[in-house]
Amino acid sequence: MQVISQRKFQKGFVGILLPLIIIILVAGIGFFVWQKSSGTQPISLNKESTGRTEGWTEKGIAIAGKYADADVVDIGGGKFRMYYSAEPETPGFQGQVYSAVSTDGEKWTKESGTRITQAIFPSVIKLPDGQFRMYFQDAQDIKSAISTDGLTWEREGGVRVDASNIAGITFRGVLAPTVIKTDNDYLMIYAGAIDQPYEKEKVPNKETHPLLWATSKDGLTFEKKGIALDSRNETFKGWMDGPELVAWDDKTIRLYFWGYFGIFQSTYRNGVFSEPEFAFYGPNYDPNMLFPSSPPGDPTLAKIGNTWNMYYGYHTKGIFRATLNK
Repeated sequence: MQVISQRKFQKGFVGILLPLIIIILVAGIGFFVWQKSSGTQPISLNKESTGRTEGWTEKGIAIAGKYADADVVDIGGGKFRMYYSAEPETPGFQGQVYSAVSTDGEKWTKESGTRITQAIFPSVIKLPDGQFRMYFQDAQDIKSAISTDGLTWEREGGVRVDASNIAGITFRGVLAPTVIKTDNDYLMIYAGAIDQPYEKEKVPNKETHPLLWATSKDGLTFEKKGIALDSRNETFKGWMDGPELVAWDDKTIRLYFWGYFGIFQSTYRNGVFSEPEFAFYGPNYDPNMLFPSSPPGDPTLAKIGNTWNMYYGYHTKGIFRATLNK
């Protein structure tokens, strides 16, 4: 079998300990390309229905290198900052998060230094008082850090979300948080890692990931609400990852995430998440693959000027960009 060229399976901070790195690489990044087997057909996609339902156009690379897990925040003054993580294959990997700035969403200038370590899947929001808070995965939990300038970060005490839940599921850990400030509270979506593969079909991953949600009044203490979207079905075959919450032009809140077949989106209204719809496949569409290689991973969206941008990871090659057609 051929290893799929899409990293997006960093399942917990591996720090500097080699045994933990090995565990993460084996359990999380072992994503293989599986050819179509008898009696099983790939999800119904084609060039006309691959999510080009929203008309996304690929624009090429934004940040080159072994990077993934991007998140973009408006820092004011017409500038945007992208936070992104080192991939675990990177020499000296310590869960580093880096940053770059842009005024047009196309050209990004890397900023020197490391923003924070021992952090994976950064999600950054600007607080009402002008500070920034970063939510991230550290080991099997979701934690946070605070910053006055978006460059120097101080970890906040405690755990924002752990693996316990009200859905009665045993999770190995939780991962890939995304947080947005609503009118009334903070809304978080995150993935839970069930330590077994999807049972009804032979799939690439040894874990199953449904998406869960929680809310908070202060952004620190979260109340768990249960499952937001369940991946344990024939459409997603146990895999949802890298969620991204975004406030859309029509004032609704959208949830984007990636699965085996590309990027999907759902709409959040009054505590309910709509049935996911296909949004974008990326540059490597192959209708003949049951589990296509290199789907776009961990999307983040930002409207810069009048253009909606989607940034996504492409294993070992960097952060890529697509724009929404007008």
